[in-house]
Amino acid sequence: MTDSRPEGDPVAAVWSASAPAVATAFGFSVAVNLLMLTAPLYMLQVYDRVLVSGSVETLVALSGLAAFLFLIMGILDQARGRIMTRVGARLRVALDGRVLSAALCRLSVEPRATVAVSARQDLDAVARFWASPVLLALYDAPWTPLFIGLLFVFHPWLGSLAVAGGLGLALVAWANQRMTRSALETATLAGLSADHRAASYQTEAEVIQALGMQTAALSRWQEGRNQALAAGLGVADTSGNWTVAGRTFRLFLQSAMLGLAAYLVLRDELSAGAMVAASVLLGRALAPIEQAVGQWQTITQARQARARLALLLKAAPPPRITLPRPAARLVVDGLTVLAAVPAPGVSPGSGTPILRRISFTLTPGEVMGVIGPSGAGKTTLARALVGLTQAAAGSIRLDGAALDQYDPEDLGRYIGYLPQRVALFDGTVAENIARLQLAPAPEEVIAAARAAAAHEAILALPQGYDTPVLSGANRLPGGLIQRIGLARALYRNPVLLVLDEPNASLDSVGGTALNAALRSARAAGTAVIVLAHRPAALQECTTLMVLQDGVVAALGPRDMVLQGTVRNAREVSRSVGAAG
Repeated sequence: MTDSRPEGDPVAAVWSASAPAVATAFGFSVAVNLLMLTAPLYMLQVYDRVLVSGSVETLVALSGLAAFLFLIMGILDQARGRIMTRVGARLRVALDGRVLSAALCRLSVEPRATVAVSARQDLDAVARFWASPVLLALYDAPWTPLFIGLLFVFHPWLGSLAVAGGLGLALVAWANQRMTRSALETATLAGLSADHRAASYQTEAEVIQALGMQTAALSRWQEGRNQALAAGLGVADTSGNWTVAGRTFRLFLQSAMLGLAAYLVLRDELSAGAMVAASVLLGRALAPIEQAVGQWQTITQARQARARLALLLKAAPPPRITLPRPAARLVVDGLTVLAAVPAPGVSPGSGTPILRRISFTLTPGEVMGVIGPSGAGKTTLARALVGLTQAAAGSIRLDGAALDQYDPEDLGRYIGYLPQRVALFDGTVAENIARLQLAPAPEEVIAAARAAAAHEAILALPQGYDTPVLSGANRLPGGLIQRIGLARALYRNPVLLVLDEPNASLDSVGGTALNAALRSARAAGTAVIVLAHRPAALQECTTLMVLQDGVVAALGPRDMVLQGTVRNAREVSRSVGAAG
């Protein structure tokens, strides 16, 4: 692959780290290609010396030497293959975590981003290229001129035929690349889309089963799958045609070389041994080109995958300096957030505003409620406050530092976030509360569960805190899932707590526990934001914000804002009645 490598490209960095191993493999390739001359030289000696002299001793000596050289060649060929396989494995080990981290970061902002959805497959494609035989064929390609040069030594006509054949095979490889590049990318993207749809159906299997959506879901998935298969078959057919054309042309060239050499023998311009050796040399000279034609799809996939990985990793946030644990002081100034997908006819980067000029300050121990009708922008505000949505204008500062000045991993530890839909992951209940840490401190897990009033409910499970949980397939009650999500948000006492519809799945007991958790967080000096529809979640709020069409309609002490909201509602009701 010869695409340009941007500065700081981690794939290039791994390549540089593997340079000694790659150089060793290339050195073995030099020896292997020199040993490839064993076969034509052996035939040349047998035909021109052994058959003429009738010496059995010479034949035995030549045969023994040839066998030894072939053995050495086989050992070196296997060694270079093993080296490149490990270079591919090193690439996976070095970039697995970074690629997954960058993909998760991108997907949290843009759920259908192609470079993120395909990240793991792209890394596999690049690693597979480094371990594939086609790379060794590319290592062998520089020796093609040497073998063709030896044919010129035998006779200029033989060398000219080899040059013409090599150019013909190179033309086939070029045509293969031009004809399949775009179609291969289309097939890859179609396959990723079908896989994403299937994964979403598996996650929502219960809903699909309960609503009798199996047939419709299968039809929609099958439609996308058929498109991917059709595109893949088109690529396979086109690539296969060129591969067969290249192989057929090479076989023809070997026969043509043998025929031309035989003609030169009849004219006493070439020996019989050179005739056979020329045919073997031609096959060796053109083998790398033929293999590249046959494996061009692997090369193209690796090039495209590497380009997508470069885009993904280049867009990933750079490492940040570790800032100290911030104080629970949040300042939002003029926050404006645009829709992720611009409206029709709107240029990229200028989407419809969801939030406009939002400003407020939250101090330690303050609990602010945010209310408003559906579509007012409450969830968007919550996502912006935890760093999941980028601001188009304005700023969000935690203890004086903008959110993007914190390392994303550190910021996540300082913030407790409870989304509208709580997702549990593969592991145990304790591991889900501990944010998937491998060896969480039991006392911290239990403390978070107690704060969320989930401790007794968890103990009632068959295995308590060690009860296994399966992502998308757990059978825990909705209220308990909500409490586990709240415990996860409260884990290790974050400085900022953002709760989006925290009482959506809670009964009266759960609602009481939620208010108790808010009182505890307030007493601990945590800044809390509660976004809710149900008034029960606002009992512990000291401040209230009313969002209307993405702007702040009211902001102030809770009771004052509530009274004003009720008074305005009554006035609107009276005016509507009077108009009627």
